[in-house]
Amino acid sequence: MIYSFWLFDRHSECIYKREWHTAKKSNPIGAHKHSSSASSDLITKAVQHKQQQEARDAPHDDDAKLIFGIVFSLRNMVRKLTDEDSFVTYRTSKYRLHYFETPSNLKFVMITDPKMDNLRLVLHQIYVSLYVEYVVKNPLSPIEHGGGAGVSNELFVLGLDAFVSSLPGFD
Repeated sequence: MIYSFWLFDRHSECIYKREWHTAKKSNPIGAHKHSSSASSDLITKAVQHKQQQEARDAPHDDDAKLIFGIVFSLRNMVRKLTDEDSFVTYRTSKYRLHYFETPSNLKFVMITDPKMDNLRLVLHQIYVSLYVEYVVKNPLSPIEHGGGAGVSNELFVLGLDAFVSSLPGFD
């Protein structure tokens, strides 16, 4: 099961986050409802995107700070122990964190069930097929996402949802 996706820029700011399966934990009955209307699905996705944007714009996002802190600390520890930058994943009894960093220091993080296989290639695919195509190549997209302005490209958001929901462990 895939719980969340986080994207950090080279300045360590969270520029995008998306959470899945949070409603299933709090309301397991309502989580199995499916809409049969395509327009209803688009409205639902637009509302979810707006909620994500509001949550992303919160001045103190403790979860993003904690996740970035974990990644930063573990990468430094791995570098000191192995003399190479080979941190890609770690697992606890509750979750597994998957990590991919681009040459431009974008950090892609995915939190999943601890039983999931390594998703480094999935994160690379998100970078190449979605981020580069819909954000980097978009002339209207800002180069830097500073000042709390995150990734708000609708094609990226919808593409990410479609891609992640098609993965075998999404459930």
